[in-house]
Amino acid sequence: METPKMETIKSLESKVRSYSRSFPTVFTKSKGHKMWDEEGNEYIDFFSGAGALNYGHNNDVMKSELVDYISNDGVTHSLDMATEKRAEFLQTLNDVILKPRNLDYRVMFPGPTGTNTVESALKLARKYTGRTDIISFTNGFHGMTIGSLSVTGNAAKRNGAGIPLTNVVHMPYDDFMDGKTDTLDYLEQFLENGGSGVDIPAGIILETVQGEGGINAARFEWLQRVEDICKRWGILLIVDDVQAGIGRTGTFFSFEEAGITPDVVCLSKSLSGYGSPLAITLFRPELDIWGPGEHNGTFRGNNHAFVTATAALNHYWKDNAFEQSIKKKSKRTHEFLQELTKKYPEMKGTVCGRGLMVGISSEVEGFSEKVAEESFNKGLVMETAGPDDEVFKLFPPLTIDEEGLEKGLSIIEESIKKLVKEPVTQ
Repeated sequence: METPKMETIKSLESKVRSYSRSFPTVFTKSKGHKMWDEEGNEYIDFFSGAGALNYGHNNDVMKSELVDYISNDGVTHSLDMATEKRAEFLQTLNDVILKPRNLDYRVMFPGPTGTNTVESALKLARKYTGRTDIISFTNGFHGMTIGSLSVTGNAAKRNGAGIPLTNVVHMPYDDFMDGKTDTLDYLEQFLENGGSGVDIPAGIILETVQGEGGINAARFEWLQRVEDICKRWGILLIVDDVQAGIGRTGTFFSFEEAGITPDVVCLSKSLSGYGSPLAITLFRPELDIWGPGEHNGTFRGNNHAFVTATAALNHYWKDNAFEQSIKKKSKRTHEFLQELTKKYPEMKGTVCGRGLMVGISSEVEGFSEKVAEESFNKGLVMETAGPDDEVFKLFPPLTIDEEGLEKGLSIIEESIKKLVKEPVTQ
């Protein structure tokens, strides 16, 4: 029976809502890797706000800093006026993240969400090169505004635009085709052949691990070759690290282990550390050809997010201890998922992803959706991914303790065990 609050949501909110359908309860409290609903039921969170809560819910490190700042009447809204907390965030980002990685980037605040940083990256690539087209990849997802949708592969999301999405060429992502065709040989043929109909683009945009597209992880050598292609043709390489970044794949940036240096990097989601909206676009200094106010947004000066982001960087990223803890949990999770595919061959599953951005892709139609649904019934919040929701997707907070991780993994196995005994019916 639905509660009055859920009835209110269903009767007054638009049909466009989605997560309240997947997780049909009214949440009232959250802490760390746990959430509670209005009836007192406890849930383990393997969703993490779709990657916006990598440090968990109401993280104490950030909460105390934010509460103090608010209590002392710190500036809340400031557009891009200079503020103390803006300067502190920029300095900390440079000292803790960029310099130790030998990355020389200018920082742009385009607006508060992932699609804002993608829009600014596309605009900058076109402005700098004087070219119009962008190359993106199959199953990529980059946001819901018109420019970001144009480089997104998902047909259902693209159809929502209501207008033609132009000036983009979609190429096959790593291992998208038959497993025999080198997808970058295919791409280069289009660039090299004057009869291909594909102009040299302003930029190539990609996710090193595709989130919404099915937790597809590109091989490091594939990423390295994309970078080489960009350098040879004078194309800007844009890495969308909105979901895969901020430690989700094991390192702060998802491209670090591949040894590449993108021209432009898009960050948002867990950048603020606390779930507050914050996005930045990073780019090489020589690309900084913007005129004042040429790209802007009312909420590009979220000082509350500056406070929590600075606290997160100082607490978690000044040494490699946090990275090592992520890699340890990632190893355990990956091994567990591999075991599941062997123990339950009925689901015809394949492990996908990297770091704590992982899942199992099932060839059995509807199976992954049933796993997520059954897991929710047993107290685990987890979503699906892929064009046909064929992947159940594990996104636990990076800060989750061993007990919480093991409990969540056991719920997934219990759910699979039940479903293989009770075959999925359509």
